[in-house]
Amino acid sequence: MALALATLAMVGLGSRARAASTVSVVATPVAQAPTGATPAQAEIASTINSGSMPDLQKPGITKYQQQAAEFYQKGEYALAWIRDRKPTPQALAMIAQFKNAQLKGLMPEDYDAARWDERVTKLGSGSESDQARFDLAMTICAMRFMSDLHIGRVNPQNFKFGLEMGAKEYDLADSLRNKIVEASDVPAAIASVEPPYEGYQRLEAALPDYIKLAAQGDTARVPIPDKSVHPGKPYAGIAQLVARLHQLGDLPATENPATDSGIYSGAVVDAVKHFQRRHGLATDGVLGTGTVAELNKPLGYRLQQLNMAMERYRWIPRKFPEPPIVVNIPEFKLRTLRKQPAPFLAMNVVVGKAYRTQTPVFADMMRYVIFRPYWNVPTAIQRGELIPKIRRNPDYLEDNQYEITDRSGSVVTDGEVTPDDLTALRSGAYTIRQKPGSKNALGLVKFIFPNNYNVYLHSTPQQQLFSRARRDFSHGCIRVENPIALAAWVLRDKPGWDVDKIRATMNGTVNNVQVNLQQPVPVLILYSTAVVEPDNEVRFFDDIYGYDAPLQKALMNAQS
Repeated sequence: MALALATLAMVGLGSRARAASTVSVVATPVAQAPTGATPAQAEIASTINSGSMPDLQKPGITKYQQQAAEFYQKGEYALAWIRDRKPTPQALAMIAQFKNAQLKGLMPEDYDAARWDERVTKLGSGSESDQARFDLAMTICAMRFMSDLHIGRVNPQNFKFGLEMGAKEYDLADSLRNKIVEASDVPAAIASVEPPYEGYQRLEAALPDYIKLAAQGDTARVPIPDKSVHPGKPYAGIAQLVARLHQLGDLPATENPATDSGIYSGAVVDAVKHFQRRHGLATDGVLGTGTVAELNKPLGYRLQQLNMAMERYRWIPRKFPEPPIVVNIPEFKLRTLRKQPAPFLAMNVVVGKAYRTQTPVFADMMRYVIFRPYWNVPTAIQRGELIPKIRRNPDYLEDNQYEITDRSGSVVTDGEVTPDDLTALRSGAYTIRQKPGSKNALGLVKFIFPNNYNVYLHSTPQQQLFSRARRDFSHGCIRVENPIALAAWVLRDKPGWDVDKIRATMNGTVNNVQVNLQQPVPVLILYSTAVVEPDNEVRFFDDIYGYDAPLQKALMNAQS
């Protein structure tokens, strides 16, 4: 924070004086008011240098010292938010933004929402000191607000996510001075610093309804049945269920089914299926413990999910050379972004197991595709899973099209395994790989975006898994439901690689065919338990990796 060490003051009159010499450390001021500064200008500079503003809800301002100093330097330390002892229209517009920060998925108290009316009232008859404190408080809160909207309130790397915060790329002083202080439309100027993605904008549009619902409070809890209730069967909690489905919007207000029959049927079943689909559950209409538990999740929790989804959007790197592929882990879904000339693509995926082999969250660039790949079995899987299977079944390699190779890549055996082979496997001298073909765990194509996690997209012979509602079955890589469609999308600009060529290569006899992309394709592996669809339907998903709770805690404790 621009604190510099000053001079070494040495006193050199004899050995006694040298022994008594001292080191003087002087902090170079971050902010320097101009010569002949007014009391207000001097107070602004002094307060910035102190690193603290007791007037603020969050008094520590060291994070913004340098930016605040640059902001006032650009304006020659003139008051930026006050004219004739009154707040400028832009200041009033920003105060309105602070008060309504909840509509952006933020907390109004972080920006002193409750304190601005009193500050405005004091300006008319207040001292120059009051004006200085108002102006600087306005600047610091505006910087906090814009930073929180632009790059998020917490660092994704705190959660071991492979995403970098964009703080170094964002000049708050310049943005505030040039976009806000003289803006004719402050809300539009604020919107320009937010994530540009339609998914983020849809989340923001959905927030007011959930804020209102959460404020109204939850309906009575839906009773948990002793055993699953199937359509057409008696259920004592029909009244509570109907009230909850009405509140959530899954049962239209125009539908008023009778609740005195005690039979679970008709429009209520349809509404439950609609609810299940929105929440990533099996859409069977059965009232099991899982469905009832999701029905009883507090609306305040759903609001938190929306807020966290918006925060996670703010972590996404902005500068992509072309529209990316996005995988949302809790949704088990791959999509391409819609704002692009290429066709929109969406498909189910299988991700890493929740309790052992979670798929990491990161961003990287897809650079090539391999058709009919070998699968080089990772050491952990080799030792933990395959070696025990080989010991139990002498024909395991042949039955599953595996082969053992040495360090040069030469095949040692694809049939009988000797005790010496097992010893070499355990030591790491030998490795196992699976031959290309119908049994290969990677299917017939893999999509490579080199990364530290050794994670990639690939097809799979286990197509039946895509019909499951919950799809965390892999060792960390991502299995895609429609590999031909994805390959065609990725290779759409590669001459000669149409769907027929892709299908023929996948089903051909030449193995390990690598096709390099003309332009790398960005891939985002994200984690969001709330999504708003283009038709504005709000969907929520199970927090399969348990990431929501620590993020919510971090947001509550964030020192922005």
